[in-house]
Amino acid sequence: MTARRWIFVALTLAVCGGLYFGYGRLYGKPEQAANAAKARSAAVPVTIMTAKATSFPVVLNGLGTVQAFNTVTARTRVDGEVVKVLFKEGQTVQQGDLLAQIDPRPYQAAVDQATAKMAQDQATLHNSELDLQRYSTLAKQDFASRQQLDTQTAAVAQNTALVQADRAALDNARTQLDYTNIRAPITGRVGFRLVDQGNIVNAASQTGIVTITQVQPISVVFTLPESQIGDINSAMQKGTVAIAAYSADGKRRLADGTLTVINNQVDPTTATIQLKATFANTDNALWPGLAVVTRVPIQTLDNVVVVPQSAVQHSQQGLTTYVVDDNQKARLRPVEIGDGNTDNVVVTKGIAPGERVVVAGQYRLQNGATVAVNEAANETVGRSAQQ
Repeated sequence: MTARRWIFVALTLAVCGGLYFGYGRLYGKPEQAANAAKARSAAVPVTIMTAKATSFPVVLNGLGTVQAFNTVTARTRVDGEVVKVLFKEGQTVQQGDLLAQIDPRPYQAAVDQATAKMAQDQATLHNSELDLQRYSTLAKQDFASRQQLDTQTAAVAQNTALVQADRAALDNARTQLDYTNIRAPITGRVGFRLVDQGNIVNAASQTGIVTITQVQPISVVFTLPESQIGDINSAMQKGTVAIAAYSADGKRRLADGTLTVINNQVDPTTATIQLKATFANTDNALWPGLAVVTRVPIQTLDNVVVVPQSAVQHSQQGLTTYVVDDNQKARLRPVEIGDGNTDNVVVTKGIAPGERVVVAGQYRLQNGATVAVNEAANETVGRSAQQ
C-alpha cells in the first residue's frame, strides 16, 4: 500500500470518529435514546375516575306495556236501525254522553201500549174496589152472603195484581225505549266508529258501536325478577312507592306514578312477577299499547363506594378492576359488587374512597403497567350515582 493510500485511510477514519463523537455529544448514545423512546411509548393511555363514598339509590328496572285504566265497548241492548251517530272518532267523551241513537218508534209504541193497558186495569180495579165496599156494607146488614163478599175480595186482589204486572211491563217498555239512546259508560277517548248510521244492529251482536278507553288515569303492567319480590313488598309496606316510566330506549322520561298492585303469583316459565302502576297521564304521554321501561326506586344506600360499571371487568379470576397508584402504575385488584344501575355500581369490597380506577383503556393493561392518565376526561363519581 502506497503512502498516499495510507494518508486517505487515516483521514477517513478521523472524519468518521469526529462525526460519531459529535453525535454522541448532541444526542447521547444510540442505545440510551432508544431506551428513552421505548420508555415513553410503554405508558398506556387510560381514562380514570375517582371512587367516592356517596348515597346510592337502588332502582329496579323492568319492561312494561301501557294499558288503558278501563276499556269498554259500547253496544246496543235493543234491535233496530242506527238513526244518529253523535260522536267523532278520537274525541274525549264524558260518562253519560249520548253516542248514538236507535230508531225509538217501535219502543215508544210499546210504552204507549203498556200505559194504556195499565190504565184499563186500574179502572177495573177501581170498580171492583167500589163493589167490595158495597158488599161489605150489605153483609153487615145481612143483605149479602159471606160467599159474595169473599168472591168480591178475591176480585179486588186479582185486579190489583194485574195493575202491578202492568206497571212492571210499563217499566220494562220504558227501559227498552231508554236503551235506544246509547250513552258512554265511562269517561275516555273513543276509537274508530264500528257501525255507520243507517245500519241495522241487534243486541246479540258482539261488534259494538265504538270502543272507549280511559287514559286519564292510565296503567302500566310490567315484570320484575322473582328474586326482587321481597324488596318490593318491604318498600310497599313502608308507604307509597314511586315509579317512573321511560321511553323504550330508556332515554326519555315520560311520566311519574305510583306502584299499585303486585300480582298474586309468579310466572314459573319466566321466573318473573307482574306488577301494575298507575299514572295520572294529564299530558297523554302514555298511550295504550306503548312499550316502556319502568324504574322503581325501593331504597337508598348511604355512604357506599360507587364506581362506573365500565371500571369492573369480568375475567377468569372473577370481578376485577385496575387501580392507579401514586406512581402511575395500574394494579389489578379483585372486587366484590352489590347493587347497580346502567351507569354505576356499588363496590362492597376491594376499593376504598378516593382511589383512582381505570374506566377506559383496560384492554391494553397488565398488572403493574405504567399508565398515562387522560386528565381532561377525569371525573368524580357521585353525580351520576344520584340519577
